[in-house]
Amino acid sequence: MLHINVNILNAGVFGGSWRFPGTDPAGSFTVEHYTAIARKAEQARLDAVFLADGPVLDPGIRHRPGQNLEPTTVLARIAAQTERIGLIGTLSSSYNDPAELARRTGDLDFVSGGRFGWNVVTTAGPAAARNFGRTSEPEHAFRYQRAAVVTGQVVDAWKSRRELASPQGRPVVVQAGGSTDGRRLASQVGEVIFSADQDLEHARRFRAEIRDGAAAFGRRPEEIVVLPGLSTVVGSTEAEARARRELLDELLPDAYARRRLAGQLGISLDGLSDDEPIPDELLVDPDEAGGSQTFYRVVKSIIDRDRPTLGQLLKRLSGGGGHRIVAGTPEQIADDIETWHRAGAADGFNVMPDVLPSGFDDFADHVIPELQRRGLFRTEYEGATLRSHLGLPANQEVPS
Repeated sequence: MLHINVNILNAGVFGGSWRFPGTDPAGSFTVEHYTAIARKAEQARLDAVFLADGPVLDPGIRHRPGQNLEPTTVLARIAAQTERIGLIGTLSSSYNDPAELARRTGDLDFVSGGRFGWNVVTTAGPAAARNFGRTSEPEHAFRYQRAAVVTGQVVDAWKSRRELASPQGRPVVVQAGGSTDGRRLASQVGEVIFSADQDLEHARRFRAEIRDGAAAFGRRPEEIVVLPGLSTVVGSTEAEARARRELLDELLPDAYARRRLAGQLGISLDGLSDDEPIPDELLVDPDEAGGSQTFYRVVKSIIDRDRPTLGQLLKRLSGGGGHRIVAGTPEQIADDIETWHRAGAADGFNVMPDVLPSGFDDFADHVIPELQRRGLFRTEYEGATLRSHLGLPANQEVPS
């Protein structure tokens, strides 16, 4: 069976989603925005809701609303209003103390009945570093070395709990990383691996590499769940989906799209015309890039393969960061999901609807039933914990 999460990313993954007709641009400032989507996700029998986060106020707030509420706070409210849906929250391993992390996340797992998963991130970007009194972000390799140590300490603290112990053994460790350091960390500690991939064959190789890496660490590769990000634009007809995508492209604030892409590539786009490609001399090898090497790698592969102009690239990404976008009817989107799943490129997807809540309503009401008709997705939960949804064993060891 497929595993599917919904990423509740403020007003939607598209950079202009908050400007879409009928959408409340300030909705993500209210906890009801998240709880309503979570209840809908539980009705659709999704594995989990997922909250991204960074310990910083994104300067792009002038162009679109950002993430506004701390994940464990929101997930505690969601836990109180749901019964089965998994709860995955992002917390930085670079800027949090492991003992405090273990207590906060362990308590949330306990009160939710064993439904929590921790998305371990190393937090790229100088803005976050300045928020913690540092003049620059830690070096890339060091961030991942620290992440491995901190994750091990948190897991040990979870396992040592005798009171308020988790009904699922311990929370699930979730990780995302496409760089060399990130893939090693995923193989070492990750149980659910989020990825960003545009190409099916590359996604197959990535999944195989992570599983082989896990085996090298003495882990069972079949207990690794790989979920690429998937942005969806659903229409009742192909033409309707295409028109919705085109409108979202028109609503994308150009300044936001440029700033986000410049941040992903670590270069300045000032002075570059929308009608010309990004010059090759501005782009370094992905392993030499600072910040998020995962998204740098994805964007650079698009540039190398398709040679788009800057304007074409901005529209292709739609301000969404580089995750694959599929626009079409429910049947067409289900076809795409099934193709990737059967090809061994994905165990499921971390779905990022174009607009929230309307885009997720369309996905839950029309794509999920189509996947269920094909026998690819559950119609009922078999268990009550996140581990049971994901088919993961309790108390899986994480190598030191």
